[in-house]
Amino acid sequence: MTEAATGPSYVVRPSRGETRAVAVVLPGGRADSFDPTHPRHLSGVRMIPFARMLHRRGADAGLAVWSVRYRVRGWNGEEMSPVADVRWVLTEAQKRHGEIPVVLMGHSMGGRTAVRVADDANVVGVVALAPWLPKSEPVDQLRGRRLLIAHGTLDRVTSPRASQRFAARAEGVAAQVTFVAVRGETHAMMLRPALWHRLATDHALADLGLQR
Repeated sequence: MTEAATGPSYVVRPSRGETRAVAVVLPGGRADSFDPTHPRHLSGVRMIPFARMLHRRGADAGLAVWSVRYRVRGWNGEEMSPVADVRWVLTEAQKRHGEIPVVLMGHSMGGRTAVRVADDANVVGVVALAPWLPKSEPVDQLRGRRLLIAHGTLDRVTSPRASQRFAARAEGVAAQVTFVAVRGETHAMMLRPALWHRLATDHALADLGLQR
């Protein structure tokens, strides 16, 4: 775990050999909360298998996986707390690895955060899992990026219909938009975990040009 006074915590799973690409994994959170995050929070624990699979399948091809833990748990309205955290992490990743392609993978609030920071110069793709995407969420920052949105049809925490509407708005802006309805799945992504992990990893590696 790495932490700095000015930024969030993160864990780096390094590539084997030269780093050619980076995946940044973003957990969910709450709409409003300035409570500090903790490694045992379920939102972060839920993303560990995604980071592990990305690393297992991508490390030999030069992929480093950065898992972020925000400073506080909430989005917090205009504060957009996780947005600043992830921009800080993207800067740190560029300092370490240089200007190489980055894919963002986020669940729930992490999906919204990934979408919002997609305008970073190194980002080539976004994988948003059961994302929180209000009507007000802009799409212009996705210009030229590849976007996957996957959402469980039984999700009662974030809206699969809102995700589908967002995907429709992103058409013609993003370089490629894919929407996947995961049948019979809820927000927690626990009923069909293998499908979620495979879907997310396949798209992330393809976005980075590392897919075999």
